[in-house]
Amino acid sequence: MEIQHFCHDEHPLVFNEDERGHRCWACNEPILGPSYSCIKCERYYHHKSCAELPRELQHPLHPKHPLILFNEMNFFKDKKYSKCEVCRQYRGQYTYGCSLCNFNLHNKCASLPLTIKSEVHEHPLTRIWRSMKFTCDLCGKEGNVPYLCVSCNFCIHKSCTSYPHSVKAIRHDHFLHLTYSSLEVHQSVSQFCQLCVQKVDTDYGFYYCSSCNFVAHLDCAMDEENKEGINLMKLKNGESSESENENSELDESNDSTTYIVKKINVGEDGIEIAKEIKHFSHEHDLKLIDEVENNKQCDGCLRAILPPFYSCVKCNFFLHKSCVELPKKKRHPLHRHSLTLLPKAACRTMLFWCDACGQICNGFTYNCNKCDFDLDVQCSLISDILAHKGHEHCLHLSSTRYSQNCSSCNFERSQGFRCITCEFALDFKCATLPYTTRYKQHEHPFILSYVAEDDSGEYYCDICEEERDPNQWFYYCAYCNYPAHPKCILGKYPNFKFGVSYTFDCHPHPLTIIQKTKDHHACHRCGGPCDEEFFYQCVSCNFYVHTYCL
Repeated sequence: MEIQHFCHDEHPLVFNEDERGHRCWACNEPILGPSYSCIKCERYYHHKSCAELPRELQHPLHPKHPLILFNEMNFFKDKKYSKCEVCRQYRGQYTYGCSLCNFNLHNKCASLPLTIKSEVHEHPLTRIWRSMKFTCDLCGKEGNVPYLCVSCNFCIHKSCTSYPHSVKAIRHDHFLHLTYSSLEVHQSVSQFCQLCVQKVDTDYGFYYCSSCNFVAHLDCAMDEENKEGINLMKLKNGESSESENENSELDESNDSTTYIVKKINVGEDGIEIAKEIKHFSHEHDLKLIDEVENNKQCDGCLRAILPPFYSCVKCNFFLHKSCVELPKKKRHPLHRHSLTLLPKAACRTMLFWCDACGQICNGFTYNCNKCDFDLDVQCSLISDILAHKGHEHCLHLSSTRYSQNCSSCNFERSQGFRCITCEFALDFKCATLPYTTRYKQHEHPFILSYVAEDDSGEYYCDICEEERDPNQWFYYCAYCNYPAHPKCILGKYPNFKFGVSYTFDCHPHPLTIIQKTKDHHACHRCGGPCDEEFFYQCVSCNFYVHTYCL
């Protein structure tokens, strides 16, 4: 069976009972079944139904002229070509159009049913086949071809009919229910989305948990980064969700510690203190130390070592007491699955990029193996509400697809913390800056400062001697009147510990990670110079290798 098709004048399209592996020329969807194509050109594959579309169509949305079928791709770059009147998009699909009026309808939009059932409304919704401006009662945005419930005078976009009645957000324990009446919201509730920390107009649709006064924008609740995948059929049948199963495992794992006590001392107050332990992250026993160690880093959180901490007498390994007591598993509002504490990154190079602050790290990570998701220790400790000395109001975790500028460093990020009272925002990198720190041999500690130390109009960093932005946070020694950029005090890689050794298959001895040197040694794997920011070396063998060559 053959047909002559407008898309290809040279040859007829030949029928094939079962076509696999190609996309339809008309709708760009995969073909899995009956089709038409040109067997001579081996192109122009169509679903049978798409190939047999009528060339001419009378449509109620444009009754004065017939609409003619054509391929939208031929006019895609033409600035005079108007978008589909229903979806207001270009999709590169077969389209019915009137060239006299520059009126166009995608084939799928032209064949939409007159009446549909939707979870967003209790009555059937009828499509109004007339182009008319209206404001959607669900999303509050303008449209031009509505779905209408005449009895309720309820009018919405076609796209808004697909919102589910209930959705589960990662950062909330209960289901959120679709609401489009401000009368259903508790009067005490803050009119801010708990996911993006932006204002919610409760005159239109939103998702809401009445038990907790939890409000979320429609799109925020449906965003893949915020939405928890729940099989509603399983829940209706009494089966546990993946989230509940993970919470059960999490509860069981909380009792299992990350270390074994080897020696115990009893203090003057009668409290037992673990003096010597075996931690799962290290091969040797660790001893409790109460002395101050200068220029030493914790191997867990990578922050400066302060007493009390545990130390290995055989090697350069340190852990804060608080890092020793970290739970093996935990949940975090940034991720849908439970996270597992790993002593080193779960990758070949033993380093990872934190998915919260974006910084490279080689300390402990809270990892999700399913999603290749990592949180460094500092970011894992922050919950969804943050009280920070740098701002007078509480800050709320904001996960949004839109970037926002951090008030501390002015860097744009899509997730961080926002104030619902004012325009203050803070990214994870600045939210986890240490309040106090030391710099090399400087005798006094530096304090994180949030306002300019004077009104002189001249602001410089005393380390790099470059100008500072007075509106950005900095470190300051008040004893010496010594201001400095955070990056100059903490270094380019504050969450990284150099000099740590790891064992790899490519070399018989442990390899130590170091920063780049002026020598530019040749990599023994690829032969290129080791001019990266850091690489691995074996001093005894004069062996060097790039991190990406491991």
